[in-house]
Amino acid sequence: MKRRDIEELKTKPAAELEKLLRESRERLRVMKFDLAAGKVKNINEIQMLRKNVARISTFLEQSKNA
Repeated sequence: MKRRDIEELKTKPAAELEKLLRESRERLRVMKFDLAAGKVKNINEIQMLRKNVARISTFLEQSKNA
């Protein structure tokens, strides 16, 4: 994720962050199943998805606490 993408996440409203978080978690779940089945060729994509989920949930918590 590029720096400008991260800055965009910071400015998104909480509802949009929640939607994005659900979509990212679902995609991560599917990728993990595909990895177990041997369908995934790019393992780094799973790592990037995990980091994005963590970023989104962090920004969501920050927006709730602010």
